[in-house]
Amino acid sequence: MEELNKLLKELGISKVKLAKFLGVSRQMIYNYLELDSVNSWPKDKKVLLFNLLGIKSYDEMKDIKVTTDYIMDVEVRLNTANDKIKVTDDPLNGLDGKKKELLSRIIDTIREYVEDDDTDTGYKVGEYLFHFIQSLNNNDELKYLLGYIVKETGYVKPNDFIFNEDKQYIFESIMFSAMALYHSGKSSKSRLIEAHRRFETQINNKIEEKMSRTMELNNIKQQALKELGFTEINDDNISQVFAKIAEIQSRKTAFK
Repeated sequence: MEELNKLLKELGISKVKLAKFLGVSRQMIYNYLELDSVNSWPKDKKVLLFNLLGIKSYDEMKDIKVTTDYIMDVEVRLNTANDKIKVTDDPLNGLDGKKKELLSRIIDTIREYVEDDDTDTGYKVGEYLFHFIQSLNNNDELKYLLGYIVKETGYVKPNDFIFNEDKQYIFESIMFSAMALYHSGKSSKSRLIEAHRRFETQINNKIEEKMSRTMELNNIKQQALKELGFTEINDDNISQVFAKIAEIQSRKTAFK
C-alpha cells in the first residue's frame, strides 16, 4: 500500500477526491489503505482504481512514471467521473464520534463567521479557508504555516511537531523572524514593491497555467464526446469516453 499512497500524493489526489471517485466515505478509504494489498479491496472498487490509474493490475503500479502527461490523463478520468457524481449523502456519515464532533465544530464556526459578517469579507474568508484546505495535501509549507499560527495564537505548545520536525522547525523560525520584522515598523511598502512584483508574477503564472490546463482537459473531454456522438457521460459510455480521451491525448502527444 506504500506505493499506492506515494502515487496518490504525487498525483495530488486527496482521500476526499478518491472517496468521491470510488463512491465511498473518506473513512472507508482509510480502511482500504490499511489493508495489505489492493487485491483485498472489493472487486468493483479495485477495478475503478485501476481504471483511474490506467493499469490492469496492482503489479503495474511500480512501473508508473508520473509525468505531466500521465497526471493530465488521471485528472481527465477523475474530473470526468466527478462530473456525473451528485452529492446526496450527509458529509458526516462514516465518521466516528470524535471526528464528527470536530468537523461539526469547524462547520459551525465558519458558518457563524460567514453569517455574522454583513459585508462580503466573511464569505471571502470562508472561500479562502476552503482553498487553503484544498491545497494542504500538495503543499507541506501550508501545514507548517498552520502549525505556526496555532502556536503563535497559544493553542499549541511551541515544541509540539506533528509534521516533519526539522522542516517545521526551520519554517517556524523563519516565520517568527519575518513577523518580528513586520511588527517592528522597519519595513515599508515602498521597500517591498519589487519583492511583491515578483510575487505577483509568480502567482499570475500559476493561475494562467492552471486555467490553461483546466481548459485543455475540458476541451479534450468535449472533443471525445463529439467524436463518439454522445452528449454526456453516463454509466453506459464512460469506458468508451475514457478510451477516446486517452486516444485524443496520444494524438496530441504524437504531434508535439
